Amino acid sequence: MSEQQQPVFSIEKIYVKDLSVELPNAPQCFLERDAAQISVQMASAGTAVGEGTFEVVLTITVTAKVGDKTQFLVEVAQAGIFIIQNVPQQDVEPIVAVACPNILFPYAREAVSDCVTRAGFPPVLLAPVNFDAAYQQRLEAEQRPPEVSVQ
Repeated sequence: MSEQQQPVFSIEKIYVKDLSVELPNAPQCFLERDAAQISVQMASAGTAVGEGTFEVVLTITVTAKVGDKTQFLVEVAQAGIFIIQNVPQQDVEPIVAVACPNILFPYAREAVSDCVTRAGFPPVLLAPVNFDAAYQQRLEAEQRPPEVSVQ
């Protein structure tokens, strides 16, 4: 009887890969009384760095603008090294695209909030993200045939 190895999923390291804070209109931005419009962009990517070892990077960019002037721009690339072994190949992508970003998100959210506060603004508290729904939407978009416009 052959022994089947147990699936392995573990976190080897969580770290900030890149961090940027920009205040292009300081100090005038601190004199602004209007509320800023906050936009958040998010992306994640996974790369195999060894046999069963993956680096996953969750990048969050937060921009605050009043009118056409940027108050601040914060970008955090929160990364992790994950061991994923003895898992069926078709299950690796969902783990890298959903489970790993779910683990990284609280760290990235804290880094964003801390950077915004240290820049002299009230903290930005990012709402929870459903990475599973985002992954499913991406799969559906990839499976849809491209739209053809007829003129």
